[in-house]
Amino acid sequence: MSLKEESREYPARPLLGVGALIFADGKVLLIERGQEPLKGWWTLPGGLVETGERLESAVRREVLEETGLQVRPVESAAIFERIMPDIEGRTQFHYVIVDYICELMGGSLKPGSDVANARWVALDKLNTVKMAPGTPPVIERALEILEGAKA
Repeated sequence: MSLKEESREYPARPLLGVGALIFADGKVLLIERGQEPLKGWWTLPGGLVETGERLESAVRREVLEETGLQVRPVESAAIFERIMPDIEGRTQFHYVIVDYICELMGGSLKPGSDVANARWVALDKLNTVKMAPGTPPVIERALEILEGAKA
């Protein structure tokens, strides 16, 4: 069974994903999920790694598909687990996500087909969007890494 055929719900094992932390002018790029899980919640752009695909290639592909932007992954910022049980406590979704700090290389911001919206959100206005649990600490971790690189 290929990844495209394999259900994301109630997976036999955790699914590997990637996310992108893209910063510009005191803002971070967020997308509003257009499909479950987390439909209607704002998260980092990203998605599943395909078999045979390198993590950094997956980041570039997913960002382009979801936002129309071209990026260059610079550094891994966090490894994040998103485990979402159903109402009976069974694991409905389980992702292991490697989040990368990325440099914006080009393109025009345009939400992809599985994204409801994409926009730059000011870092001091993050509390104004309905962000998925776990996303704010990943953003904070990336900012700490970037600040450390400046020191």
